[in-house]
Amino acid sequence: MQKLLVTIGLVILIIGLLWPVVSKLGLGRLPGDILIRREGFTFYFPLATSIIVSVVVTLIIWWFRR
Repeated sequence: MQKLLVTIGLVILIIGLLWPVVSKLGLGRLPGDILIRREGFTFYFPLATSIIVSVVVTLIIWWFRR
């Protein structure tokens, strides 16, 4: 459990340090993301971004467990 928490912390740290580069990749503005704008109301659900992040995190965890 300790190894997993340290690994998750390091991944979050690396993503935080690389955020300027990651933000230029277009995450959060993918074609599958849902954006509804109405007068006085905005709804945003990053569906495609969530799926991609989930797959990447799953692969990282799977790789560390091997």
